[in-house]
Amino acid sequence: MYYSFEDLEVWKRATRLAVRIYEVLKHCRDFGLKDQMTRSAISIASNIAEGAERGSVAEFIRFLHISKGSAAELRTQIYIAADLKILTSNLEKELIEELKTLSKQLQSLINSLKKPKIQPLKPKT
Repeated sequence: MYYSFEDLEVWKRATRLAVRIYEVLKHCRDFGLKDQMTRSAISIASNIAEGAERGSVAEFIRFLHISKGSAAELRTQIYIAADLKILTSNLEKELIEELKTLSKQLQSLINSLKKPKIQPLKPKT
């Protein structure tokens, strides 16, 4: 049970990742790739928050899927940045592993939201 998206560990992890991406790319001179990567990173946490505030489980699940898509985008961009030697091999591995973990957490949250809620038994009359 959560009361706000700020209570969700997956949202906290996604925001930390976005900050990490900004730090890593602070001195990157490839402004197009830098912009795309920071946008993807921000999109992960932002879509978790937006979906949580939509007021329906179906909408929340939809936005969690969008967040997973942004995580996949960022993974692709990290592979490209590593191939271009913008990121070191160690940094590439670190970020990819973090994104894979984040995607697994998002999928777990989606799965838990899809589970039918147990309804209390109605007393016999």
